[in-house]
Amino acid sequence: MSIIKSLTNRRTYYNIDKNIPVSEKEIEEKIKEITELVPDAFNMKSARIVLVFGEKHDQLWDEIYNVFGGKVPREKIDSFKAGAGTVLFLYDQETVKAMQERFSTYADNFPVWAEQANGMLQISVWSMLRELNVGASLQHYNPVIDAKVKEIFAIPENYKIAAQMPFGGIVKEPDKKEREDIDKRVTVVR
Repeated sequence: MSIIKSLTNRRTYYNIDKNIPVSEKEIEEKIKEITELVPDAFNMKSARIVLVFGEKHDQLWDEIYNVFGGKVPREKIDSFKAGAGTVLFLYDQETVKAMQERFSTYADNFPVWAEQANGMLQISVWSMLRELNVGASLQHYNPVIDAKVKEIFAIPENYKIAAQMPFGGIVKEPDKKEREDIDKRVTVVR
């Protein structure tokens, strides 16, 4: 599949369920492959993923609801919990710090580059899931949930949570995307 086709098919899926058309093992293997392939400035390898399935996936979304003390509608949280799993995207701040010390000229850039690499990993995983006919959405309940999530999954304190991606079987296709005047966002200089 071409990158354009992959990005065209990648959408935000809120209507998901636990019935995925591939095995958990296949998703795990593809995520490992993508994590190794996505570039990172100075090859720092700062990105980390925690892949959550089953009861731990359900627990994650229940705890997210609890942390917010009911300020996020239960129906919204349950729509993510209805999925088969969640990809937690993180990056290792110790890795970033080591690179800052090693290459002090670029010290201010390493946190930015770690976020950029994580974003590339997110879109790559999201597109890969869609290629497997699995729907997903990208969520940002951090930093409110950070302490609880780190506790549940024994995540090192130096890992910074960047995003959460619940995924599952596609129950309903999202509405068509509206086209935009892309020339407002892309400037061409010759």
